[in-house]
Amino acid sequence: MAYQVHLENFEGPLDLLLYFIQRDKIDIYDIPIAHITAEYLEYLELMEALNLSVAGEFILLAATLMHIKARMLLPRPEPIGDEPIEDPRQVLVQQLIEYRRFKEASEDLRWLADLRSAHYPVGQSVNGSDNGINPGEYLRDVSLFQLMGVIKEVMDRMPKSEPLQVETEPVQLDDSIRAIHQAFALTSEVPFRQVLLSARRIQEVVVLFLAVLEMMRQGLIIARQPAPFEEIYLVRTLTD
Repeated sequence: MAYQVHLENFEGPLDLLLYFIQRDKIDIYDIPIAHITAEYLEYLELMEALNLSVAGEFILLAATLMHIKARMLLPRPEPIGDEPIEDPRQVLVQQLIEYRRFKEASEDLRWLADLRSAHYPVGQSVNGSDNGINPGEYLRDVSLFQLMGVIKEVMDRMPKSEPLQVETEPVQLDDSIRAIHQAFALTSEVPFRQVLLSARRIQEVVVLFLAVLEMMRQGLIIARQPAPFEEIYLVRTLTD
C-alpha cells in the first residue's frame, strides 16, 4: 500500500494562496489572477505527485480561480453614474483578508498557550513524551507549502521524461529513512534542500519527502527556518 499524507492535517487552499502572496510580495488587494492560478494548478499537480490526499476544497478553489480568471478576460462594462465597477476578485480578496486575520489571532493564542505551558505550579510533575515532540504539531514552525516550494525547485531541475505519479512501496520509504539517518552521522542538522539533492530521479525526491514527513511524525526530526523564506533545516531531536 502506498504511503499517503492527508492534507487536511496541514494547511488548506487559502493557506496556499497566502503563501504565494507572502512569497511573491503581492498586494492582496490587487492579486494577479493569471499568475496565481498558474502557480496554484502547478502545486495541485505537485500534491498529486507527492501522494498528498487533496481535499475537495482545493479543487473547488481551483475552479473558483479559473472562473475569476475568465471573468477578468472579459471586457469591463461601462460604469453607470458613480457606481463602481465590480471587481471579480473582490469576494476572494475579502475571504483572504478575513482568513489572514483569523490565522494571526490563532497564532497569538498559540503563543500565549505555549508561554503558559512553560510554567508549572510548585510541586507539579511534568510527564512529557520521551523526546518532547508532539507528533500532531511537527510542522508548526515550517509550513507544508514551504517544504513543497523547495521540492518544486529541485524537481524543476530534473529531466521531465518520467511521469510524476509514483507508487511508494514501504521498502523504498524505509530505505529513504535510513539515508536521512546517515545524513545526520556527523551533524545534528542538515539543509532540507541538501537531502533532496541527493536524489537522482523525481521518484526518489517524492520518497525522500515522505520519509521526512514520517520521521517528523515520529518525533525524530523537526524542521527549522531561521527567517521566512530562508533555508529550511532538518534538525535531529534524538541523540544516540
